[in-house]
Amino acid sequence: MAAHMTPEEFRRYGHEMVDWIARYWENLENLPVTPDVRPGEVAARLPEQAPETGEDFTAVLADLDRVITPGMAHWQHPAFFGYFPANTSGPSVLGDLVSAGLGVQGMLWSTGPAATEVETVVLDWLADLLDLPKRFRSTSSGGGVIQDSASSAALVATLAALHRAGGGAWRTEGVRREYTVYTSTQAHSSIEKAARIAGIGDRNVRLVEVDEAYAMRPDALRAALDADRAEGRIPALVVATIGTTSTTAVDPLPEIGEICREYGVWLHIDAAYAGAAAVCPELRWSHAGLEYADSYCFDPHKWLLTGFDCDAFWVADRAELVQALTVLPEYLRNAATESGEVIDYRDWQVPLGRRFRALKLWFVLRWYGAEGLREHIRSGVATAQRFAEWVRADERFEIAAPHPFSLVCFRLRDSNASDDSGASDDSDAANDSDAANEELLRRVNATGQAFLTHTRVGGRYVLRLAVGAPSTQERHAAGAWKLIQAAADDLDAG
Repeated sequence: MAAHMTPEEFRRYGHEMVDWIARYWENLENLPVTPDVRPGEVAARLPEQAPETGEDFTAVLADLDRVITPGMAHWQHPAFFGYFPANTSGPSVLGDLVSAGLGVQGMLWSTGPAATEVETVVLDWLADLLDLPKRFRSTSSGGGVIQDSASSAALVATLAALHRAGGGAWRTEGVRREYTVYTSTQAHSSIEKAARIAGIGDRNVRLVEVDEAYAMRPDALRAALDADRAEGRIPALVVATIGTTSTTAVDPLPEIGEICREYGVWLHIDAAYAGAAAVCPELRWSHAGLEYADSYCFDPHKWLLTGFDCDAFWVADRAELVQALTVLPEYLRNAATESGEVIDYRDWQVPLGRRFRALKLWFVLRWYGAEGLREHIRSGVATAQRFAEWVRADERFEIAAPHPFSLVCFRLRDSNASDDSGASDDSDAANDSDAANEELLRRVNATGQAFLTHTRVGGRYVLRLAVGAPSTQERHAAGAWKLIQAAADDLDAG
């Protein structure tokens, strides 16, 4: 049996590991954004069985270069524009290192007082930075907690909403009555998944129609609520979005909030990507109406320089959340919990166990400060707006949706397809245009010099360029635009 790594060995190899990460960041721009590998190719580089005896750690380090790096999509690459960013940063990585070294299981206050109290304070700090309603603070009726993702936040919000709608009966009886959930056609798929897991089911999820800006229509929401009530169903949850995945549309929270208050329905706000923008006062317009929300979340791990996983989730009434989720077996009973003076975050989430995720967020907030975070957000927004200007200036392209943050949706314009009689065939033109845009995206991504993704907006195939990596500058967006124009030139020539 190999001996445990000694503190001295850890110190030596830890220095080498930090050096490796630093070199990776230094050389990142020189790597292809996405790997040129086939399915199974990475696995083929690994032995079929685990080693019988321990290996020297230098061999592990060597395989980072031989196996891992060539098989990675490099999310921190400055030309990674495909999805909403998965930011990390030096202070975040160091915070994760400390968390791993401490090895805390912070399920209860008593199992890690510092883990609990730092998280509470840091979520209050973050609420202040975003100017969230006062009732979301731990000093009021609510409070914040770190979930692993906005998907888990949606599930927790769904369970709390069921608890309220059913008067707590679902805890003991299950979901026997027919509860309904409402969100827009543009909302994230996690809302539907949460309804499945909670026992509500797909057929009771109402996808509400959107307006020309792809935001939820309040009149359509009201009509859906009335229809379900008339059929004896119980509306439990409305999920509004600040920054939808496809286009970053912002649902009209004041109108939706008034409806939810009138109907007594739990309102959850999913701001997974765009919530970070509220650190900038000029972008807080997107949060107008947040005072109606029963719960709200955003992901610091998307656009706020904190490594995955870190979703910040707040509730206006923590008592409702705890009542919905708490289970206290004998082996978890302790004096601190019984006193009622502490927060046990195990009651704020689905799993029992939890690690010290607040450390990396604490490190990030202290390193960058509010000014540094605002600079990062503003840089991403400015770069995206500049890219949109380049798109508008090329008559072959069009902007496909509003772009208030750092995502731009665009496409090649429809061709003027005609039949032999000269009459325009709109469906053929649309199909040809979709195929051209799909081929354009394939050619750009095949270069390995940039990575974009697509969505469908109004039924049309649309390209997405999302800015947000910490090292992305305007020159990287300009480089991507040159690749796009070159690919369009080739399509024109073909």
